[in-house]
Amino acid sequence: MTILSEIPKKLDIPAAWIGKQICKKPDKWRWDLSASEVFELENATRKFLSKHENIVHLTSDNFVLPTLEKKLKKLRETLIHGIGFKVISGLPIDRLSVKEISTIFFGIGSHLGYARSQNADGHLLGHVKDLGADSQNPDVRIYQTNERQTFHTDSCDVVGLLCLNEAWQGGDSLLVSAVTIYNEFRRKRPDLLKFLFDDIATDRRGEISEGEKPFFIIPVFNWYKGYLTVMYQRQYIDSAQRFSEAPRLTPKHIEALDLFDTLCNDSRLHFSMHLKPGDIQFVYNHNLLHDRTSFVDWSEPDRRRHLLRLWLSVPGDRPLPDCFAERYGSIEIGNRGGVIVDGTA
Repeated sequence: MTILSEIPKKLDIPAAWIGKQICKKPDKWRWDLSASEVFELENATRKFLSKHENIVHLTSDNFVLPTLEKKLKKLRETLIHGIGFKVISGLPIDRLSVKEISTIFFGIGSHLGYARSQNADGHLLGHVKDLGADSQNPDVRIYQTNERQTFHTDSCDVVGLLCLNEAWQGGDSLLVSAVTIYNEFRRKRPDLLKFLFDDIATDRRGEISEGEKPFFIIPVFNWYKGYLTVMYQRQYIDSAQRFSEAPRLTPKHIEALDLFDTLCNDSRLHFSMHLKPGDIQFVYNHNLLHDRTSFVDWSEPDRRRHLLRLWLSVPGDRPLPDCFAERYGSIEIGNRGGVIVDGTA
């Protein structure tokens, strides 16, 4: 167990923002594409698609962005060392095919990091839709439903979302700073904070390789080489308790997790945004948690809520403790994260 004397009393870094405050400063997190930037993205897409059929072959070397490259490097720094998120608006998806939109999204991602598999099928470009799955099924991942996801992190350095269609009602994106939550714990309940540094089991939801346990063990908070890193998905922590060999949650663990959830849901600490078609959001998983509210979809199939998703491993990122290898497969910077099981291609 990490003892309180080993961790800072307060972390004063750019990622320690308050939702009520930062939502009023869109100049810090919003990027409206100019006409010339859109042209550069479309031009790179046409050149790539003229030579390649599959975006799995796309890299920053064959998706050349002469002027945007520097801006995307700055964006990477904002994600890793700054406030930890950015929303890019202004992509004219009405005049683009889904293949062109996907290529642009993947191409932008290639200048930030390397795409990682998001499921056992090896999908590098994920589709976030309501598939009518049963959220009560412990092997179902919540993004396959229309229910609220609750605040969580994904198994990668950076997650990107591109909105193709918005829901008829709801489906807002919520963000909260894990650094701020840590500071609030340190100030209000340091006696509970230590339990979030204990080994915590999280359900793999059926994505298991031979020889692996059906859960992985990573503390909610990790303090390693001067960095605080978060890993959290409450539903999956709770469902991991169905396995007898998983470490048991004590009443103190549950009290700490409940307070963590309460702080995430504090309207002063988090803030919400509604992604419109063509909006792209990038979020740094090690400092922030994200959520999606429940939604009611359109009756017409072609209008249903639909987002594309990228999981990225980012060069130049922070070191991670060894325990992350259990979920990330590796802790090698630039080559870690994602879901890889036996047979994944």
